[in-house]
Amino acid sequence: MRLRNSTAVGLVLAAGVGALVAGWPVLAQQASNEPPPPWAQGRPSANIQLAPVTPPPLAAAADKVPVDKLKVPKGFKVEVYASGIPNARSLRLGDKGTVFVSNRTLDKLYAIVDKGGKREVKVIAKDLYRPNGIALHDGTLYIAELSQISKIDKIEDNLDNTPKPTVIYSDLPKDEPHGWKYLTVGPDSGAEVVARGVRQIVGMDWHPTLKQLYFTENARDWLSEELPNDKLNRLTQPGKDNFGYPYCHQGNIPDPEFGWGHTCDEFTKPVALLGPHAAPLGIKFYTGTAFPAEYRGQAFIARHGSWNKSKKIGGDIVVAKLNKDGTLKSLDPFLTGFLQDNNYVGRPVDLLVMKDGSLLISDDYAGAIYRVSYGNSVASH
Repeated sequence: MRLRNSTAVGLVLAAGVGALVAGWPVLAQQASNEPPPPWAQGRPSANIQLAPVTPPPLAAAADKVPVDKLKVPKGFKVEVYASGIPNARSLRLGDKGTVFVSNRTLDKLYAIVDKGGKREVKVIAKDLYRPNGIALHDGTLYIAELSQISKIDKIEDNLDNTPKPTVIYSDLPKDEPHGWKYLTVGPDSGAEVVARGVRQIVGMDWHPTLKQLYFTENARDWLSEELPNDKLNRLTQPGKDNFGYPYCHQGNIPDPEFGWGHTCDEFTKPVALLGPHAAPLGIKFYTGTAFPAEYRGQAFIARHGSWNKSKKIGGDIVVAKLNKDGTLKSLDPFLTGFLQDNNYVGRPVDLLVMKDGSLLISDDYAGAIYRVSYGNSVASH
């Protein structure tokens, strides 16, 4: 959906609510006569031990951030950019170099600022409800909570005394399961539905030359451990594209309950399959020049990692290398190591290309931000 506000900036909003919630099978009530939690609805009894991974209540101490576990290709370096940010989620860069960090499970927004040559993490807003989505445009910070969007004008001029956000849109769905929102700034404005048939989106970015919207999608749970795959999609026909949910999964598997009377050929095909239950979240096209040529203009994707799979996958950054027409050329590993011995030491969420060409990655499990650079690049403050 695109939303209009007083500044006429085009915000693209994603939220994974709707069809699956309405379509989950009705299960027998538990012994307590209480229904199972939303994530467990439809779960076969054989998978009773599988459950979402709960992050630690506190961010990891600076010396406990698992940067030593992370592996990148030859010539690259990964280091800790900032720590002590519980449940660090979406990343955005201000015009003056401030890195803004959102949160999903807590109520705060953070800014990483330069104080005398050292990076300092400070709280710039609190008492928010699931402020997962943030976007910046012309110095204004936009915040997407569960059911509303607000803004703070001239945010980088007011980091030491940030005013309370002003609500500009207040009637978004309040559904909790997959209900947190994600924002990105588009090239136009206006409120309209641009895509249907998507389940859960927690990452979107615009192709740097084609100007088409690419987004990651988390597929349904409990079909099997190996199916369906999560997807990388692109919007080529705004308002017409339908990506198949809940009737078709991964572009070629009819849903056993809702797929009757439909064929997967009715729906828009994915650009790439990203693995079963791998939970792809943030996606950013690399628009810098510091990385080797093979990475420029390509899509870096954070796979948060599976939970409803006995042998977990994901917990990494992959690169979708695309042809000039935007189709997939290859899907390659880039940063690995968040998954160790079938357990997480961290879980990547979002990515941010910095002005110096380095790449930042948020980790909502360790509560940290990592910086990936190439060659002898030095972090700018």
